[in-house]
Amino acid sequence: MKRGSGIFQLAAVYVGTIIGAGFATGREIVEFFTRFGFIGLVGILISGYLFIFLGAKIMVKAHQIKAKSYEEFNEYLFGKWFSKFMNILMMLMLLGVTAVMLSGAGAVFEEQLAMSKQTGVLLSIFLGFIVMMIGMKGLFAVNTLVVPIMIIFNISIMLANIFQPGFLEALLKIPHADDGWKAVISPFSYAAFNLAMAQAVLVPVAAEMKDIKTVKYGGILGGVLLTIILISSHFTLIMIPDVTSYEIPMAIVMKSMAGSLYGIYIFIIFGEIFTSIIGGVFGLEKQMANYWNGRRIFITFVIFIIIYLLSFFEYSQLLSYLYPLFGYLSLLFIILLWMKPSGNKS
Repeated sequence: MKRGSGIFQLAAVYVGTIIGAGFATGREIVEFFTRFGFIGLVGILISGYLFIFLGAKIMVKAHQIKAKSYEEFNEYLFGKWFSKFMNILMMLMLLGVTAVMLSGAGAVFEEQLAMSKQTGVLLSIFLGFIVMMIGMKGLFAVNTLVVPIMIIFNISIMLANIFQPGFLEALLKIPHADDGWKAVISPFSYAAFNLAMAQAVLVPVAAEMKDIKTVKYGGILGGVLLTIILISSHFTLIMIPDVTSYEIPMAIVMKSMAGSLYGIYIFIIFGEIFTSIIGGVFGLEKQMANYWNGRRIFITFVIFIIIYLLSFFEYSQLLSYLYPLFGYLSLLFIILLWMKPSGNKS
C-alpha cells in the first residue's frame, strides 16, 4: 500500500509538471497535434510512448546517480563541458516558457473575462511572489488543488463529445496544412521540450525517493495519464470549427456545452497557468542562485521583471514560435537519454 501511494504521488508530480497553460487552454495541443487531424492523433500516441518510456527513464536514472538537480543530470548526459552550455540554454528556455505562461494568464483575463490583459499579468506576478516567498509548500498546495479537477473536467468533456454527431468524421479528417511536414516532427519536439523542462522538478524528486520500483512505475503511470489527457483533449478540440483561431479553444467548448460551469473552468485554466508560472520561476531561481550570489528575494524579483517584459508579446505568437524552437533544441536531450543504457535493477 505504501509503494502504491508513492507511485501515485510521483505520477501526480509528473503530470502536474507537464500540464500547464498549453494543456489547460488547449492551444498547445492544437498547435502540435489537432490542426493535423488524424495524423495529429498518431502523433499524440508517439508522444505518449516517449512520455511513458523516457519520463520513467529520467527518474530512474536520477535515482541511480543521486542527481540533486537538473544541472547534475545534464552533466551525466552531456559531459562536464557541454553540460555548462546546456544549463545556460535551459535557463533561457525557462525564461521564455515562463513568459509564455504569464502572457497566457493575461489572455485569460482579456479574452474570457473582458478585462485588461495587464490585470491578469500583474495579479499573477503578485500572487506568484507570495507563493515563492512561502516556498515548496505553496508550490505543491496550488498544484494539488488544481490538477485533479482539471483531469476530471477534461475527461468529462471528452465523454460528452464522442457521442456528438459528426465525431467520427472529425476524428478521421486530415485537413490541409501549409506546414504539414511539421506533423512528422511535432510528436518528438513536443515530448522533447516538455521532458527537458520537466527534469527541473522530476530529477530532484526521484533522487530523494528510496524505492527504485516506486520511481519506475510512478514514471510509467504518469506517462500513461499524460497520454490519456492528450487524447481526451484532442477528441474535444477536433469538434471546434476553425479551432486554430482561438487563444483558449477549450473555453469555447465549456461555454457551449456547460455554461453553468464556465466560470469554474476559467478558474481552473488560470490555476494551471499560475502553477506553471510558479514552477518556472522556482526552477529559474534555483539555477540563477548558482551563478549569482544575491539574496533569494532579489533574484526572484529580477526574474519576475524579465518575464513581465517578455509577456508583452501575444500569447499565441509566443507559443507558436518559442515552443517549437525549444522543442527542436531539446531533441538532443532525448536522443542522448534514449542512448543511455537503462541499467535497471528492478
